Formats: sequence, structure tokens, C-alpha cells
Amino acid sequence: MKNILIKSILFLFVAGVVTSCDDELDQIPFDSFATENAFVTAADFENAIRGAYSALNRGSYYGGAFLANPDVLADNVTFSRSGRGTKFTIHNWQYNAATGYRGLYQDTYTVIYRANQILEFIDGFDGDSKNNITGEALALRALAHFDNVKVFAKIPTQSGDANGSLGIVYKTETDPLAQNPRQPVGEVYNLIVQDLVDAYALINASNPDGRMGKQAVATILSRVYLYMGRYQDAVDAANLVTAPIAPRSDVVGVWTDANTSGLVFYIPNTNEGLNNNIGVQWSQGSQTALIPEYVASYELDQLYDAGNDIRKEAYIFDGTTNSGLAVNGIKKYLGRDGQTNGLVDIKILRAAEARLNKAEALYELGQETAARAALDEVRTRRYENPPSGESGTALRDAIRLERRLEFAFEYQRFFDLKRWGLGVTRADFGDLEDGDGTPSDELVLPAGSFKLQLPIDQSSIIVNPNLQQNPGY
Repeated sequence: MKNILIKSILFLFVAGVVTSCDDELDQIPFDSFATENAFVTAADFENAIRGAYSALNRGSYYGGAFLANPDVLADNVTFSRSGRGTKFTIHNWQYNAATGYRGLYQDTYTVIYRANQILEFIDGFDGDSKNNITGEALALRALAHFDNVKVFAKIPTQSGDANGSLGIVYKTETDPLAQNPRQPVGEVYNLIVQDLVDAYALINASNPDGRMGKQAVATILSRVYLYMGRYQDAVDAANLVTAPIAPRSDVVGVWTDANTSGLVFYIPNTNEGLNNNIGVQWSQGSQTALIPEYVASYELDQLYDAGNDIRKEAYIFDGTTNSGLAVNGIKKYLGRDGQTNGLVDIKILRAAEARLNKAEALYELGQETAARAALDEVRTRRYENPPSGESGTALRDAIRLERRLEFAFEYQRFFDLKRWGLGVTRADFGDLEDGDGTPSDELVLPAGSFKLQLPIDQSSIIVNPNLQQNPGY
């Protein structure tokens, strides 16, 4: 029975079917089990790296749920009674080993598996693209491990015992049957950093759309250092990101794909390519006949300075449900100009994050003037009349507020609360535009709750008995 389960799980780590052929001229596809024949030419490695990137688009990862779930878990959205009830157990923190976040766990390891295939055979390749492809594979491996560990384990700055607590398996080999135990959080983060540092040294300054370059790697690295509490390193990494922040005039258009201003890494999502309706994570239908799964919380809506902060226009719209109720609809990922089909490019990294990472790190280092200057680099591009001048705790709160406003509905809020050592506290407002209606069922997840670390699904533990389940599940 165990062998049957193992064989079934293998298909979750590879996209193809294992093929064999007596003809030595036939090559195994790049997304199947690796052999010495699978990676020979420059075209083989080019196909392989494209295959590794394509795994980012899986339904539980950046191709869908991961774009929404960190806000669904947090306080930026309210469950809509006009929707279909999707993600209800996640929103109410009712997950367990059977109903948790299985798709993301498996999808991140699919990226990791494909990256490791490339790295296993790249030494035998002497083409001009060797360094760049190596750098991309290392960056993808680091990003996938990072996205995995912050969900299923503590974040280093979350608590004093975080670094020694259960992390994840940092996989650097391609054996899908390996039964490795979970490594400590601190060790996992150090391995992520090493992969990113090595990737930065090798990767091209820029690559085609849909692929990372040096500035994308530096942006990830600045975030990882921030999560680790290595604040000077976070500043240094952020300083490597010289891409301009989207000016106020471009902000609305970024989210309708009218421009790519301020994007450091995104995945084109077109009819000729991916064609993934990622916006249905939030709602379906038109703005006047909306079926919203979640709406912007009334609390968040009121935090935007309407008419002054361009993000209010870019991120939230006045919507009407198909039953005639007024709601604060989520505009991010709603669709391109004139469309409400949820088909827009997948924005993963933006230049504004590097500045906000830098502002927070500088504040933690006690450099308030420099921290405020980094913060104002973002605020002057978002507000017509930007606030400024804070100091002390007010400056820390201003940095945290801008991070919330900038990345609302963009897969960061839950992790920010978690790494700050905070729980989730939702305001007791309903799901309608004026705060009336019905609030979400659950409003408070305490800072010390074991549910801040989601459970590893039982099927993965069956395959690898050395995986220790998170406490509490």
C-alpha cells in the first residue's frame, strides 16, 4: 500500500510521465525524471528553465490561491455572503492536516524539483547561458523554499524560539523518494540566503519577461533578510534594486496591464500563453452584477485617503452584487481595461517593496532620518499630498501602514503580521460598502496561536514519515 501511495505522489512533483526508450537518440522530456540524456544542448536547458518557471503558475501557487490566501488569512478582507463560500475554512482558521494548504506545499516542491534537475546536470553544460540558467534555477529554488517555509513554519523575527523551531526540508537533490526530516527554521533561512547570493552573482542583469534578473533576486533577498532580522543586510540588498517605483500617474494602469511601471518580476498572462483567470480568487461577474468571494474590509477601505491616495482608485471599486448590495469590490486582478474576467498579468515583485523593506530595516537600525526618506520615496509616488515627518513609534507605525496599503490583496499581509509577532485582529464590520452587513465569523487569531503555522497535509507525511507535523495539529 505504501508503494502505491509513493508512486501516486511522484506525479505531484513532475509534470510528465516517466518515459523510456531503447533508442539512444530519444530524449526524456525536460519535465520528467532526469537522465544524462535529458540535458545536453542549450535548447534542453532553456526548455528546462522555462519548465521550472511554469510551475510558479500552478493553481495553489502564483497561478491562483497564493495570490489571495495570505489576505484571506489576515485582516484586509471580509467574507462576502454574496459569494460562493470559497476558502471559508482558511478564512476562519479551521484548517487541519486533512483540510489545510496541501496544494501550496506540493506546488512549491514541484518548482524545487525542476530547479534541482537543472542544477544536477548544469556542470556538464558549457554553453554561454550556463551561468544565467544556473542563477535562475538557484533563485527559483530559493523563492519556492521561502514561500513554503513562511507558511508552514515560524518566521525568524516572530518569536525568540523561532530559529530553532521546525522549519521545512530544504531539498537540493532530485530523489523524490528521499525521506528527509525537517530542518530548523534558522538553517532553512541561511540556505535560502546562500542560494540567493549565489544566484545574484550568476544571473543576467535582465532576462525576458516572465523570468527573473538581478533586481528580482535582490528584491527577494531584501525581504528574506528583513524576515531574519538581518537589517543592515536588508538595506544593502534593497540598495541593489535601482528600478524606479511606479509614479502616481501609472499606478492604476499597472493593475489593468496598461503599463508595467515599477514591476521587477511578473508573469505575462495572455490568451496566447498562460490565460489564467487569477482574479476569480476575489470575485466574478461585472462591477454592477458582482459575485464577490471576499470584499475589501471596511476598515482597510477607510485607511485609504480617498482623492489623495491613488491606491484607493487602483485597488478598490464601488461594486454592486448580483442581488443589488453595495460592496467594496477588490479591483486588483479584476481584469484589463474594460474587462472583469480576472485575466491580468501576475505581478510577483515590485520596486516599491525594496524601498519599504529598506525603510523598515533602517528604522530597526535606529536610522530614522534615512528610514523616513526611504518611506517617502514610496509616499511621494502614491499621494497627491503625502504625509511625512513622523519619528519614533509613529514612524514605525507609518512604515507598517504603508506596507499594508501598498500590498493589500497581494500575498503579503499575513506574513507581515506574523513576522512582527502579531496575531490577526479583524474589525467588527460587515461585508457591505458602509460597514453594515455581516462580519466574518472569526475575528481574532492570537499572536501565540499555533495556527499561524499551517499544517502539513497528511498525504505528504504518509509518503515521508520523517516529516514531523506542526504542533497543535
